[in-house]
Amino acid sequence: MAIPSTPVPGAATSATERLHALDAVRAGALLLGVVLHTTLSFLEPRTWVVGDVSTSPVMNGTYFVIHVFRMTLFFLIAGFFARLLLHRRGTGGFVRNRAVRILAPLAIFWPVVMFSTVVAIIIAANLAGEEVPGATPMTPSTFPLTHLWFLYWLLVLYVLALAVRAVVNLIDPDGSRRSRLVDPVVRTVVARDLTPLVVGAPLCIAFLLKQDWLLWYGVPPAENGLIPNPVGLVAYGCAFGFGWLLNRQVDVIRVWERRYPRNLVAAVVLTGIALAMVGLTPDTEPEALGWHKVAYAVVYTLAVWAWTMGLIGAAMRHLSRPNPSIRYVADASYWVYVVHLPLVMALQAAVSQVALPWFVKFPAILLVTYPVTLLSYRYLVRYTFIGALLNGRRRRRDEKPATDAAVPQAAAH
Repeated sequence: MAIPSTPVPGAATSATERLHALDAVRAGALLLGVVLHTTLSFLEPRTWVVGDVSTSPVMNGTYFVIHVFRMTLFFLIAGFFARLLLHRRGTGGFVRNRAVRILAPLAIFWPVVMFSTVVAIIIAANLAGEEVPGATPMTPSTFPLTHLWFLYWLLVLYVLALAVRAVVNLIDPDGSRRSRLVDPVVRTVVARDLTPLVVGAPLCIAFLLKQDWLLWYGVPPAENGLIPNPVGLVAYGCAFGFGWLLNRQVDVIRVWERRYPRNLVAAVVLTGIALAMVGLTPDTEPEALGWHKVAYAVVYTLAVWAWTMGLIGAAMRHLSRPNPSIRYVADASYWVYVVHLPLVMALQAAVSQVALPWFVKFPAILLVTYPVTLLSYRYLVRYTFIGALLNGRRRRRDEKPATDAAVPQAAAH
């Protein structure tokens, strides 16, 4: 990640260190998606197109914990870097950059991923001696975005952010009101540990208003449909918006750096309470509104934000300094996430009927997926037009470096 070309006087080191840390967290959120999707064939009861002969409640718990925080964490950082990019390049430059980094990869890779996924489903069904699932008619509400839904949602959130910003600029053209009113509120919310209550409140309310909410799954899945589901839009939209506001005063998140141990402890405790309330077996029927549902919504929402604050704080404490290995993995994480699912599904299908325990097959899939995708990035993507599309051009060591500082890598995603 390059140092911003116009750092704030006296604050360059602090700002740059936080960009490295947040870039690492963004990469971690994407790479955890590989783990999440790998657990799916080992869940009990079966909920995935590939079902393994060996399942385990441990896999249920792994899926549950990762799902609590992963995408909220990702979208908060996406909002943070979206504002950074907008203010570095202007609205026109922002739109062009997002069209190249987000819209183009979605348009290019979705057909490839969709075709590969269908092939993996057919192979899995044949190996298991099952009937191949029938195709679902594509409508706006059923359109299969696959795991690339996050790119589509980012585009939606960018449009909403630009629209809100245009309205705010009409009301407050010089930004003085934002500096006097919004920034102090954000500082107070973070400093007094009110983030889970203030930013999490809309999500908690959205949970309770959703009559068909399945508690165990938390934020409903977003893989299908061109119209974002309301609970997901609230969950990830609030995270994105709060990340945007945090970028106005980067040093505010020093509070999370100092308090990360207690936030992580709170996250573990709250997640444990949530699991105790619903059990390790996914629910298949919605629950009527009552004290149990209300209590669970509150605990789950608090866990979401405890994890988010704790992990960002830990990264700022321990991953702030430039590290070539972490930077490389951060660069590669976008590619790894985009292409991993068909490979994971093919591997799941290949071992699904093999008489080995889940604790052998689960790590084996990961030990194949990560090296294959990372090596393919190194030799097939990084220095090609695909790498330039995803991350911006990367120069080989024997090439003369560019003279202009680049936008921080996380902003490019």
